[in-house]
Amino acid sequence: MPSLKRSPVTKPPHTRINFDDRIGAAAAAKKAVLERFLARPKPDDPATLEKQAALKAIADARDIRAAERKALKDAEAARLAAEQAAKRAEEQRLAVEAKARAAAEEAERKAARDARYAARKARK
Repeated sequence: MPSLKRSPVTKPPHTRINFDDRIGAAAAAKKAVLERFLARPKPDDPATLEKQAALKAIADARDIRAAERKALKDAEAARLAAEQAAKRAEEQRLAVEAKARAAAEEAERKAARDARYAARKARK
């Protein structure tokens, strides 16, 4: 609490805080920090070691799950790549067959045209 001994009541509250109040507040803050520091668990405490082991187990499990997800993702990517490669191969095979059919039809048309031409020549 601010002391009202040295400052008049007519001043605003933030100006009523005197040097003794600030020193007391700083001492209380230092004491609170020291108490928190002393209350922290020691590194060789069994509870601390147990907590660290539990946290490590959780982290290891998280890493394993991440590795499994990555493996599944890689397998899915490989499967999709294989499907796309098979699809491209099928499309290429169909394109080659279509070209072969078109070439055969063109050859038949040419043979028919040549036969008509030969028949016309034979009539003359």
